[in-house]
Amino acid sequence: MPTTDATTEAATAATAVRTGRLEAPGATLHYEVRGRGPLLVMMPGGSADAGIYDTLAAELADRWTVVAFDPRGYSRSTLHGPTGEQLPGAHSEDIARLIELLSPDGVPAAVFGSSSSAIVALDLLSRRPGLVGRVVAHEPPLVELLPDPAAGRAVFAAVRESFLRDGVEAAMAAMAAGLAPEGGAGGGRHEVATGADEESRAGTGPVEGGGATVPPEESGGASEAEAKGKAGAGAKAGTGAEAATVRRMMANLPVFLEHVLCSFSGHAPDLDALRAAGPKLVVGVGRDSRALLPAVAAERLAQRVGSATAEFPGGHVGLTEDPVAFGARLREVLLG
Repeated sequence: MPTTDATTEAATAATAVRTGRLEAPGATLHYEVRGRGPLLVMMPGGSADAGIYDTLAAELADRWTVVAFDPRGYSRSTLHGPTGEQLPGAHSEDIARLIELLSPDGVPAAVFGSSSSAIVALDLLSRRPGLVGRVVAHEPPLVELLPDPAAGRAVFAAVRESFLRDGVEAAMAAMAAGLAPEGGAGGGRHEVATGADEESRAGTGPVEGGGATVPPEESGGASEAEAKGKAGAGAKAGTGAEAATVRRMMANLPVFLEHVLCSFSGHAPDLDALRAAGPKLVVGVGRDSRALLPAVAAERLAQRVGSATAEFPGGHVGLTEDPVAFGARLREVLLG
């Protein structure tokens, strides 16, 4: 039987971070690897980067080779030219290259995406189904699947325009106003889910701080980086590395608001291809966010393609609210 010291060393080695760089058309991608075993690619959403998965990846590294990365144009994944409109297809090809690099024997990978990155995961599954054995797409905010797609597109277009005109803070205020449960694009759960009052509704979303901020990535909006920052601010002990991670991800918000938000949320998935790959797909929905735009879109997606659904703890950003509980549920879904 291994000694305590040997067991500790093995656990430390399993969660040690190994970094790499991958050249892709138009970008150089930063990625991080933990653990040993079948490949699991963890895709950050909103303005987040690989750092959003630090806790979750460590939890899963005992069973999988867990890969997290910075999406192209974010943080340490640099573009080779000016930042332009980002499309899910280009991002899904990045993931395909990562899988081919890190699973050279051709064993299909598992893929997890949340919010905007769940849209990329769906695109990967539809384009390159042979690369993946399981895709877990947690609350993709696909406005084209809502009862009133035009209203959803209008909300996010207004957020983008507000950013271009007045900056990040104004954009977040526009997000709060557009997705507020009352007085904005939102309605009650019954209205959103059934299509009642379609002309005035695109989704719902709680607003924190009396309307001052929107929860990170709420309804496909801001960023998990904000959730991580708030969690760190409330902790008794934070580290300089954690603070740097939050600053790095918050600095991605301008790219997200101008070049990602509308093109990703407005993406029309290939439903026929997803239907054909349905047994590989699990659509995740947060226990506390079923009335919100991303969860409504997610459940409608599952209905359209006949895929399984799985409830996850917390809301739209459950992976930052309680990474350990979220990771335990993700483990069950991946092994199920």
